[in-house]
Amino acid sequence: MAYFPMFIELKDRCCLVAGGGRIALRKVEVLRDFGAKITVAAPSILPEIMEMKDIVCLKKNFEKSDLEGQELVVAATDDQEENHRISLACREKKIWVNAVDQKEDCSFIFPAYLKEGEVVAAFSSGGQSPVIAQYLKAQMRPYMTSLLGELAEALGDLRKELRNLNLESVRKSIYQEILENGLEKGAVLSKEEINEIFEKYKIK
Repeated sequence: MAYFPMFIELKDRCCLVAGGGRIALRKVEVLRDFGAKITVAAPSILPEIMEMKDIVCLKKNFEKSDLEGQELVVAATDDQEENHRISLACREKKIWVNAVDQKEDCSFIFPAYLKEGEVVAAFSSGGQSPVIAQYLKAQMRPYMTSLLGELAEALGDLRKELRNLNLESVRKSIYQEILENGLEKGAVLSKEEINEIFEKYKIK
C-alpha cells in the first residue's frame, strides 16, 4: 500500500539518529535542513557529523533510554538486526521510526525532495524503487527555483493586508495573478505593482 504524503513541522523537534556512518550523515543533513534538534548515538561517529554545530553526539551503543524525549528516530546502523531492535523499541513507545533500507521496520520513509525556502516538493515510490523517486526529482529540478521560494514568502506576507482590504473573497485570483506576473518578470513584484493588482480587484 502506498504511503500517505504528510508534511510535518520538524523545527526544534527532538530527533535521534542511531548510527554514525555515511548513511547516518545523509539522514542528519536532511533533518538539519528542516531545523530538527538532532542527537546522534553510535560507538563510532564520522568527523563530518562531530563537527556539525548544534548536533549532540553520544559515542555509545543505542539503548532504549536514548528514546526518552525523542519524537522521531532513524535507525541507520550497519547492522540490520540492531536496526530491527531499534524499530521495535520505537514502536513500543509510539515513536515514528525509519530503519534505513528495511521497509518492514519503517513507520515512515524519507522521500526524495527539493526545497526552496518554504516550498517543498517530495517524491516517493513507497520504497519500491528509489531510482524512480530520483528521476521525478530530476525532472522537477528546473522548475523549483529560488524565485518560487521568494514568491511564496511574498504571498504569505500579503494575507493580513488582504483581510484588511476586504479582498478575501478574491484572494485566490489575486495570488494567482501575483504569482504569474512574478514568474513572467523573474522577480518578486514591487509594492507598487502589487497595489495595482489590489486596486483592480477592489474596483470589481
